[in-house]
Amino acid sequence: MKTRQYASKPLDAFGKIHWSAEENGVWEHLVSRQLGCIKDKACSAYFDGLNLLDLPHHHAPQIADINTVLGDTTGWQLEPVPALIDFDRFFTLLSEKKFPVATFLRTEKDMDYLQEPDFFHEVFGHCAMLTNPAFAAFTQTYGRLGATASKEERVYLARLYWFTVEFGLIQHKGQRSIYGGGILSSPAETDYAFSSEQAIYKPLDIVDVMRTPYRIDILQPIYFYLSDLETLFSFTHMDLMARVHQAMALGLHSPLHPVKMAQ
Repeated sequence: MKTRQYASKPLDAFGKIHWSAEENGVWEHLVSRQLGCIKDKACSAYFDGLNLLDLPHHHAPQIADINTVLGDTTGWQLEPVPALIDFDRFFTLLSEKKFPVATFLRTEKDMDYLQEPDFFHEVFGHCAMLTNPAFAAFTQTYGRLGATASKEERVYLARLYWFTVEFGLIQHKGQRSIYGGGILSSPAETDYAFSSEQAIYKPLDIVDVMRTPYRIDILQPIYFYLSDLETLFSFTHMDLMARVHQAMALGLHSPLHPVKMAQ
């Protein structure tokens, strides 16, 4: 069984997390670095949400303060969870408009990359977009579908989440911008996704996305883009499970990344 490097911090009786000076320093470094990196690269909806959140720069924020903004905009809330949760709980929380957030921050040695999503990734990467009604509605719909899906169906649904919520782009009239939290919380991925000459960029087709393998530990070789965020909202009115079954019947594309050997 794989051991986890990090454990979430408890909330006190007043719902506060007691961040250490070191953790506040990590937050300050990450926020400062990433704000410079996403300038002119993130989509306008992300910056709108970031302005609403008004995240502190010099210390890690508190969940209650973020929840006030999310509640006033789209009705979402952050739900503190252990470092990793099972898929049943993940989908159920999303279906209830609760975004799971692990309450730990990476240490300095993991400043550039961390496989486990930490508090910075979840808050800085995703919370601004959760103030956007189209993005919020799509995320809830995704949760509802996953909550009742089979294990195999969830694997195909996961690819849709990966290439939208985590690694989604917008491209309109030749202008590219970023809305995926996995990109927006990573300086290397931000630069690569925005302007790489090696990456493949494709308009998002749901069945195509669901057939596309990915790896979590490399810069993505392919990104899918929407013309606008309202397209995400249009997905909430589609029969997405029919597209899951279509993708399952067609099978996976050949991976564009190196295939990891079994351990």
